[in-house]
Amino acid sequence: MDAIYTFFLIGGSLMALSILGSRLSAMMGVPLLLIFLGLGMVAGEEGLLGLEFDDYFMAFTIGHLALAMILLDGGLRTRLKTFRVGFRPALSLSTFGVFITSAIIGGIAMLVFDLTLVEGLLVGAIVGSTDAAAVFSMLSGRGVNLNERVGATLEIESGTNDPMAIFLTLMLVDILVGDIGGPLETLLFFTAQFGIGLVVGIGGGWLSAKLLRWLDLAPGLYAMLALALGFSVFGLTSVLGGSGFLAIYLAGLMIGNQPGRHLNFILPVHDGLAWLSQIGLFLVLGLLVTPSELWEVALPAGLVALALIFIARPLAVLITIKPFFKFRWRETWFIAWVGLRGAVPIVLAIFPLIGGVEDASLYFNIAFAVVLMSLLIQGGSLTLVARWLKVEVPTGTTPDRRGPLGILPENDYEMFVYPVENKDLEDVPIRLLRFPSGALISALFREHAMLHPKGSTRLKLGDVICVIGRSEDLTALNRLFNGDSKLKQERAFFGTFTLDASAQMQDIAQAYGLTLSPGEKEMTLADFVSLRVGGHPVVGDDVDWHGIHWVVSDMQGGRITRVGLRLY
Repeated sequence: MDAIYTFFLIGGSLMALSILGSRLSAMMGVPLLLIFLGLGMVAGEEGLLGLEFDDYFMAFTIGHLALAMILLDGGLRTRLKTFRVGFRPALSLSTFGVFITSAIIGGIAMLVFDLTLVEGLLVGAIVGSTDAAAVFSMLSGRGVNLNERVGATLEIESGTNDPMAIFLTLMLVDILVGDIGGPLETLLFFTAQFGIGLVVGIGGGWLSAKLLRWLDLAPGLYAMLALALGFSVFGLTSVLGGSGFLAIYLAGLMIGNQPGRHLNFILPVHDGLAWLSQIGLFLVLGLLVTPSELWEVALPAGLVALALIFIARPLAVLITIKPFFKFRWRETWFIAWVGLRGAVPIVLAIFPLIGGVEDASLYFNIAFAVVLMSLLIQGGSLTLVARWLKVEVPTGTTPDRRGPLGILPENDYEMFVYPVENKDLEDVPIRLLRFPSGALISALFREHAMLHPKGSTRLKLGDVICVIGRSEDLTALNRLFNGDSKLKQERAFFGTFTLDASAQMQDIAQAYGLTLSPGEKEMTLADFVSLRVGGHPVVGDDVDWHGIHWVVSDMQGGRITRVGLRLY
């Protein structure tokens, strides 16, 4: 019995320290996942607590469980509209990109560690894919608001590149232990990984989404049912020979893009489950490693990690997306830099241990060292690199809180809570506010007292306003309540004023003394900017033309609605 209580004490303490470590991460810029790994190592057999943990099969099981939860949550939060700009380049990176990265690192590892070609390629396959846990965590937790083209590509890539890495790792393990099948069998395995994962993931996710929307459950049960259905899709796909990781990500995508009140109960719970999974997974992986063994391979593994960061990943990105997709150079270099490695390579490194590969611990230690350096170098510099390469877009005002009213089954009315921080709203009567036609102020709080707002009520800085509206009203409401500092950031980025994108280029040319070609005279501003950026524009895209810096400042339904202008 004492052992059980000790387990709760140590487990709870490590979990609490991991969560409290998030403050250290925010203050010092240390990647949060690195703190989780470090705590696991400190608690391990050569650390302060001396906990012995060498059950690789249990770690493998925990890894699959945690990664499934993380990918499900990632799919739930990915909007289908982002696939418009991110799916094709992400698919190229998650297949050919992983293959190229693995091949380059395989050759380097073969030379550095004096391995055979197959052993070197196994190292490359293990560390060849980016990690969903690391990418989702770093992009959401570092306050970096990337433009949609770059952010969508990175998120979709990290959610879909596991099948290729798993295929390459299992194939090379089978070669080393002598269990490899013929070319046809290998091809069928590769096809099944992607094909079955795609079909079961989309089909099971679609059915799950319809079921969750149709059922009337207690609020707390929606998240549990979504998790159960996601695990069922994961398990069924794996039993059939497909990629469960790909399937559960796609299932989450289908559930998250089915509108309904159920999402309001699912998303907050799954956010907590994803964090729990990341903490638990990285603590276990930290416990699993032996620091003295890791230190023995630190120098050569460090060379492999540097080659991955500065050679293999950039080359893979340049080869697979730059010639075929409309990425600017600064976007391409940023995607090359954010090739974050995390839990996936360490979990894949357990395959050789379970499969009985000779000297299998070497692969585990190499993977662990590569992950540490990736999180430290790439993760630690992500914010600085994003600003240096100018792939960020300003974060405007958003509601402090929002929640559905439960009036309608879909497209429900919501309550949005905004503090008044915009100095332009000081002493302005409510009747003069340019509210969306379907939104209204339901309450106003001033110095902790609720007022009944009227058209003549004048706003004061520090007021808190409760607005009833729909999600399509958010763009206009956010612009209205934009705080002074954020307003200055937006004006510095987009320009001091914006134009309606439906304006005719002929009228704009006349106003600014510009010269247009005959075909451009018939275009709207939206069409003109879209053409200049190569199609599929996103907020933050810019064009330098005739002494004017044109910046896409707002979009709706995939179409430009406003364009900012900066004269230079």
